[in-house]
Amino acid sequence: MDTLQIIAFDADDTLWVNEPHYQHMEQQFGELLADFLPPHAAAQELFKTEMQNLALYGYGAKGFVLCMVETAVRVSAGAMSMPVVEKILDYGKALLNQPVELLDGVEDVLEALQGRYRLVVATKGDLLDQERKLKKSGLERYFHHIEIMSDKQPADYRKLLKHLDIPASDFLMVGNSLRSDILPVLDLGGHAWHVPFHTTWEHERVEQLVAHPKLQQLTSIRQVPERLLAMRNIR
Repeated sequence: MDTLQIIAFDADDTLWVNEPHYQHMEQQFGELLADFLPPHAAAQELFKTEMQNLALYGYGAKGFVLCMVETAVRVSAGAMSMPVVEKILDYGKALLNQPVELLDGVEDVLEALQGRYRLVVATKGDLLDQERKLKKSGLERYFHHIEIMSDKQPADYRKLLKHLDIPASDFLMVGNSLRSDILPVLDLGGHAWHVPFHTTWEHERVEQLVAHPKLQQLTSIRQVPERLLAMRNIR
C-alpha cells in the first residue's frame, strides 16, 4: 500500500444506517398480507420478486416499493384492495424520507483522512435517492468524488478506476458487503477492508470465508486511520 492514493467508502450500512429501515418495511408488509400469508412467507415472496426484477429496477427504495406492490397483487390473486396498495406507497415515501443516521465514528474518520488521501463515495442504488441521502448526511464536503453505480461488479469498479486515473493497486475500498464492496475490488488487484454491519440483506450475503493478502477485516470504521498509520510505522 505504499502508493495508496484513494480511499473509497461504501455508503449504505458503512457510512449510515440503511438495511434496518428496509427490514422494518418488510415487517410492515408482512402484517399487510396477514390474511394471505404468514409474515415469513410474505418476506420470502417479496425477496423472490426482488430477484426477478433486479435487472429491470436495479437497487433502491423505488424498485423495492414496486416489488411490494407486485408481490401483494400476486399472493392475493388480484384481490388486494386499493387502500392496501396506497399503504404500500406510503411505506415507500416514508422510506425515501427517512432521516440519515450516521454510524459511529464516521465523521471522525473522514476528518482524520481528509487531506492525506483523496476520499471517494462508491455506492450503488437509485441516483436520486443516494444523492438525497448524501446531502442529508452532511458528509459531501469530505469527498473528492461521488460515484453512484447501478451495480458493483468488477466492470463497474474498472470504470471508476479509469475515471480516477489510477491503477487498482493505489485504491482501497472500505465497505460492509463482501459481495459488493470487497470481492470485486480484490478481483481487480485493489485493496479492500471489510467492516461488517450487524445485519445484511440476503442478496448481499457471502457464506464462504474469504482470505486474501489485500483484504483486512475490521470491527469498526474507526480502525481505518489507525490501521493505515500502523502500516506506515511497520515500514
